[in-house]
Amino acid sequence: MERRNETWRTELRNAIKAKARADIQRVHMPESDPGIRSRNTEEVNRGLTEEMAVNEARRCLDCAKPSCVEGCPVEIDIPSFIKNIERGEFLEAAKVLKETSALPAVCGRVCPQEKQCEAKCIHVKMKKEAVAIGHLERFAADYERNSGQISVPEIAPANGIKIAAVGSGPAGLSFAGDMAKLGYSVTVFEALHEIGGVLKYGIPVFRLPNEIVDVEIDNLRSMGVKFVNNCIVGKTVSINELKDEGFRGIFVGSGAGLPRFMKIKGENLVGVMSSNEYLTRINLMDAGNPESDTPVLTGKKVAVIGGGNTAMDSVRTARRLGAERAMIIYRRSEEEMPARLEEVKHAKEEGIEFMTLRNPIEYRGNERGRVTHVLLQVMKLGEPDASGRRSPVEIPGETELIEVDEVIVSVGVSPNPLIPSSVKGLNVSRWGTVVVNEETMQSDIPMIFAGGDIVRGGATVILAMGDGRRAAKAMDKWIRGS
Repeated sequence: MERRNETWRTELRNAIKAKARADIQRVHMPESDPGIRSRNTEEVNRGLTEEMAVNEARRCLDCAKPSCVEGCPVEIDIPSFIKNIERGEFLEAAKVLKETSALPAVCGRVCPQEKQCEAKCIHVKMKKEAVAIGHLERFAADYERNSGQISVPEIAPANGIKIAAVGSGPAGLSFAGDMAKLGYSVTVFEALHEIGGVLKYGIPVFRLPNEIVDVEIDNLRSMGVKFVNNCIVGKTVSINELKDEGFRGIFVGSGAGLPRFMKIKGENLVGVMSSNEYLTRINLMDAGNPESDTPVLTGKKVAVIGGGNTAMDSVRTARRLGAERAMIIYRRSEEEMPARLEEVKHAKEEGIEFMTLRNPIEYRGNERGRVTHVLLQVMKLGEPDASGRRSPVEIPGETELIEVDEVIVSVGVSPNPLIPSSVKGLNVSRWGTVVVNEETMQSDIPMIFAGGDIVRGGATVILAMGDGRRAAKAMDKWIRGS
């Protein structure tokens, strides 16, 4: 293919020498004004201009052994798509992305590139800022969408074999895209009324607009993927019924939609809810609109418990719904927070308070059963735990009582138990996750493969997509062999 033509790659190298490329400063993503964006749902990051994208692409050294690709769970040909941007071949760059990624515009927005591909960039080893791979991925995908010249990846001739994917989140969509490319007839079953899974119900539109997800899904439809919503596999239809209907393989990507609570006094008070309920109702049911049939509680003093990306999404959403005081309460220090640095930065810019080294031990309410206060245990950091983060330790006798009228608990999730409990003989861990072969994503029931949160317990979008791709490759091999 033209993009792999060594002639133009050599020309680009000769046009700008490595040292000059390394000296180019990393581009900074334009952002909406914090004072304005914290009161609306417009996307925070505004995207790169063509000039900014080309200039950033010039920073890529086009390494002979690109370590950035090793850091990408879906194995995007990163140097090729970036070099196409440098040449001004933006549509060609988008085609390169689509060879391996079903969701380039999504990943360009929510993937933690700083911990994956960008962490492996040669610039980091040179003590410089990594090439902004995520920004460039978003640019190429957005350029193609805005051009109206949306490409469809090459599809193998149809083989007539029916395959099912359970769940339309990132794992299911990635799996479906790869299986469609291989010629399979793929149907994705979604329990909710909207296709997109966590991309729709879990991530606010100011971080990932719904229309972006819809375009990616429409591209899968163009590839022949079918979607069935309002269908709960394990209840509306069973795995055995899918098998009887002629489905030869089933991929389970049903996610981790079961919220966790801390089991402390007062969690049953009105105004205490999980981040799952909060974000799902707002993102899928328009519950942030006071004219909605089932509006969500909109507090003025809102505490969000947790320090991950979902906690940041929740507290920033509360801010946009009118919270005058919106707080993150986290039991460790800010350095131990699992949330992306960008999300923490945006939250601070929007006036979010960070109450670190605090852990709720009791919620208190009024005579009407409404939450009014949260009692916090003051913590200090002890020795590192199994994850390498320093464990929080109570400081005896030190507590703090703060006034709240809404609490959103974001301390983790558990896998959806429906399929594991409804499939006889499926090996399930004590945490409720489906046990699979880590290389093939195949369960001990040969026709059932699984990936994403239902296997990992909690995963990023890109890791879930990597699971979907790995499962598609292995399922194709298994079907051909059987």
